[in-house]
Amino acid sequence: MRNTKQRETILSIINNSNEHLDAYQIYEIAKKNIKNISLGTVYRNLNYLYNNNMINVISDKKDKMHYDKKEKHYHFICQRCQKIIDIYDLNIEIPKIIDNNTVTDYKITIEGICEKCQRED
Repeated sequence: MRNTKQRETILSIINNSNEHLDAYQIYEIAKKNIKNISLGTVYRNLNYLYNNNMINVISDKKDKMHYDKKEKHYHFICQRCQKIIDIYDLNIEIPKIIDNNTVTDYKITIEGICEKCQRED
């Protein structure tokens, strides 16, 4: 499948965001650049980008999908408000081979209560 203006726009939105946007949020931003883009087009392109290892997908406790740039980091998800926080300074060594199985990728998600929710208690 060729690169399209829609796909390039969606990838740019994800790569330039400091948030973990869902499909509708991406759609709302994309509409500012491409007036006639549809939500279906956004979903199709998100699936393409994920299936071609160009973005990451994070699912929160409510099974809502969030999209993230493809860079090595981990996530902390608040069990109360579902906020997703990037963690870059966690030092974990993942072996390349586990029981004769080759590791090609991994995702680590840490759950707990975020600072804001703790203050509200």
